[in-house]
Order: sequence, then C-alpha cells, then structure tokens
Amino acid sequence: MYAILKISNLYIVSHLIRTLLKLKTINTEQNSFEIRKATAADVETLAALHVTTFNETHGGFKAPAYETREWQWQKAFQDKDDSWFCFVIEKKGEGLIGFAKGQPYNHTDHAAFSGELNKIYLLRRYHKLGLGQQLVCKVANEFIKRGINSMLLFGDANNPSNKFYEQMGAEKLFAKNGEFHGGYGWTDLKRLIANCKNV
Repeated sequence: MYAILKISNLYIVSHLIRTLLKLKTINTEQNSFEIRKATAADVETLAALHVTTFNETHGGFKAPAYETREWQWQKAFQDKDDSWFCFVIEKKGEGLIGFAKGQPYNHTDHAAFSGELNKIYLLRRYHKLGLGQQLVCKVANEFIKRGINSMLLFGDANNPSNKFYEQMGAEKLFAKNGEFHGGYGWTDLKRLIANCKNV
C-alpha cells in the first residue's frame, strides 16, 4: 500500500513539474510578442503571412497567391481613409505571426452591429497561447475608442476554430431561413473588454 501511495505521489509531483515548466515556457513566449498597428511598411510581410495563414485555415486549393495578397494590402494602405485598421502580432526574431483587421459595418442584414472583424489569422503553431484572444480584444477596444460598441464577423461554418469565438462570448448569427453560415457577433463590446487583459 505504501509503495502504491509513493508511486502515486511521484506521478503527481512529476505532473505538477511538467505543468509548471509548460506555464513558464508560455509566459516566456508571451513576453516575446508585441501587438501593434500595421503600417504600409508591413505590406510584403503581411501579404506572405496572409497567404500562409489562409492556406492553413481553409486549404490551398484555389487560394489567392502572394501577388494577389500583396496587391490587396498595397491598395488598402494607398486608399486608407482611417475607417479601417489592422493589428499585427510580431514575435522577436521571427517577424509577423498573426493579424486582425477591423472596419465599420453598415448593412441592413444585421443592423444591430456597427463594426466588423473583417479578418483574423494566426499561424497555427501559435494557437492556444491566448494570442488570438488578445487580437480580438485589441480590435474590440479600438472599435470602442471609435464609438462603435458592437462587432460581428463572417467565417466558415465548418471551421473547428469557431468554438474560440463562442468561448469569447460571441453569439451565432443566423440567416433569414434559419441557417448558420459562420457568422458570429458581440452586441456589447464593453462586456467583451471586461474579460480582456492588457488591452
């Protein structure tokens, strides 16, 4: 009986040590990330990141090529009228690893919402570190600063990552026929921000 208890205690201690080491690693990594607003100087890197993260999320079949993404981002910054904004996550020594773009939403199909989380992508190897949550919170906080207190997004209804939005308090948006096509929304961004840290 004593031997069994001893083995059990050793397992618990070992598991605790592994957990603490993992938390320390995550904390160290968190300190090596910076979230900032994107600038025109980021276009090439942002375009390459957009291609990679889009392909990781949706697959590469008939996906836009780098040249297309570069043109899209160049045009966006050339025509920038301050109605939209983009945050990027930069990792020290590696460059950009994720981004999120926000813009006003002025359509009657979901009239209760005034802001749109137009894009949010993060390299797959950096998922589940809390970085996606930080991006969503940054976008929400920026909208609030602009007097916009609600936000929606349109994604892929079959994307497993949709649970991420639900965990952050987003509600599913349904079409008039009752079908779900991947839309989510927050009607109160201040409530979302209340659950955010360091934004």
